[in-house]
Amino acid sequence: MLEELLIFTRGGLILWSSCRALGGAALKGSPIDALIRSCLLEERSADASFSQDTYALKWTFNNDLGLVFVAVYQRMLHLLYVDDLLAAVRKEFSQIYDPKRTSYDDVFNEVFRQLHLEAEARSEEMKKNKQLTGSRPTKVTTRTTPNARGATQGSGGARKKGDSGKDDSDGDSGKEHTLPNGNSKMQENGLKDNSHARGVVVKGKENGDPNDGAFDVNKLQQMRRNNKTNKKNEVAGNVAKNTSKADPKKNFKKNRVWDDAADDKKKLDFTDPADERGDEVIDQVVVKQGESMMDKDDVVSSDSDEEEEDGEENAGASQKKKGWFSSMFKSIAGNNALEKSDIQPALKALKDRLMTKNVAEEIAEKLCESVAASLEGKKLGSFTRISSTVQTAMEEALLRILTPRRSIDILRDVHAAKERGKPYVIVFVGVNGVGKSTNLAKVAYWLLQHNLSVSLAACDTFRSGAVEQLRTHARRLQIPIFEKGYEKDPAVVAKEAIQEATRNKSDVVLVDTAGRMQDNEPLMRALSKLINLNSPDLVLFVGEALVGNDAVDQLTKFNQKLADLSAVPTTRLIDGILLTKFDTIDDKVGAALSMVYISGAPVMFVGCGQSYTDLKKLNVKSIVKTLLK
Repeated sequence: MLEELLIFTRGGLILWSSCRALGGAALKGSPIDALIRSCLLEERSADASFSQDTYALKWTFNNDLGLVFVAVYQRMLHLLYVDDLLAAVRKEFSQIYDPKRTSYDDVFNEVFRQLHLEAEARSEEMKKNKQLTGSRPTKVTTRTTPNARGATQGSGGARKKGDSGKDDSDGDSGKEHTLPNGNSKMQENGLKDNSHARGVVVKGKENGDPNDGAFDVNKLQQMRRNNKTNKKNEVAGNVAKNTSKADPKKNFKKNRVWDDAADDKKKLDFTDPADERGDEVIDQVVVKQGESMMDKDDVVSSDSDEEEEDGEENAGASQKKKGWFSSMFKSIAGNNALEKSDIQPALKALKDRLMTKNVAEEIAEKLCESVAASLEGKKLGSFTRISSTVQTAMEEALLRILTPRRSIDILRDVHAAKERGKPYVIVFVGVNGVGKSTNLAKVAYWLLQHNLSVSLAACDTFRSGAVEQLRTHARRLQIPIFEKGYEKDPAVVAKEAIQEATRNKSDVVLVDTAGRMQDNEPLMRALSKLINLNSPDLVLFVGEALVGNDAVDQLTKFNQKLADLSAVPTTRLIDGILLTKFDTIDDKVGAALSMVYISGAPVMFVGCGQSYTDLKKLNVKSIVKTLLK
């Protein structure tokens, strides 16, 4: 049963609703609002369907008129006529649409009833046809093999000269003529009865034994087994020779002794003096490395800006360099509605370009499908190129995806939490080796520059040396650290650290966690417990800018595990992304797009070096230009 069919403009004006016009029951929740937020605004409009609670939603567009048609039905019903109904409604409503009109209840109600009945009738008819087709008995045919037919012919007598027969061994149905001497035509062409010719079976003479000249399959199998045995023996012999030649003794590098000096094997230690726990023995000044790049205007620069300036000065040369897109496709006359076949070549080139920039293949494919859905049926102006239209649509889509939908001003949120008398808690999560502890120290350095008190929580109780690493950063930055050592419950350690920070009136608590693969369920369960027990203000996913397709798998499974393993009804997912090693990727910036697209979380920090100041904001316009250049 169809719950609702809604027609509205891209601006959000509802033109017609089946519930309002025909008196249907109101939907539970807000499935259409969820569709707009999760699909239409996130450039996922090319998806086949969308599910929200117990509802399934399908939609279509009229891009020329700027109309959206959405059908809502119960997910468990699997209605087959929804696509057909949406296409019919779009066609009929587009004919009566008037931009100056805001209500169509009086003119479209009966039309929709008729279209609905026709779509249901066609669906029922298709079901009946499928049932009739499936109930028909299948005709079983037996096929004789060439050997069996040869035996039958042999027992029946010799064939006469000039007789013809079908050869089923190769599937061809042609006539085979025999020569006066009784040999087949194949032998006349030079294919003799040779047992070494694999795959060719030569027929015997006309009145001879059918087995004469046939290749023995048993011999062929025996030959293959002998060849495999000989190869294994050769490999074993080569390995034995190489092993015997190897020198069993290894030469190790010895320490150099200068002149007649005594052999002093004492190791040189240039680390800061500390006791067994790593606490300071001497006073140490807070590290001063200058202003953090987070507070600078020049962020995440891209060569695309320079290329654009050069292009304005040298228009002719720039058309050849930058016009990789325009040179591939011809311009078309204006006032023609775009079809999918028209924009497919341009989208194929765009997809390849995005993939060379390290965008995951799945994400690039969905983006191109979404752009195609937004352009199909749209009319072009005079002297407008398809290439420029597609590239402009893709640029707008990328800007919408990468631009944060909510405020990412952490400093404002910290001051708001400070007024409530609570510390602002940030949890750093991610896979192994991406740089969580290092970038946590960078964030701490940036917060210290804004006169905020910061404390660290060493909740990586799994990896050897993790607590000592964080202790070193705390000593250099002169900030307190809360740690309980190893093999402790990280959720309890984080809770006690937050309580300690509240007593000491710290403004921010940065929680370091163990690196874990997205498929490691025990560690993911521990992470879910830590987040649910402490309810942090921000959950930051730390990911490498070097990853491609793996970024989709990491973020998808992290969010899925956090949701599945949550013990509370309101699950906490990833709130933001910290991209590391951004200085090593040149123009391969596609990981930022893949991560934001798959999670919907914004990129809040970008790590671009080894020092405490190497932390930046993401320049969305620069990233988009780099992706499309």
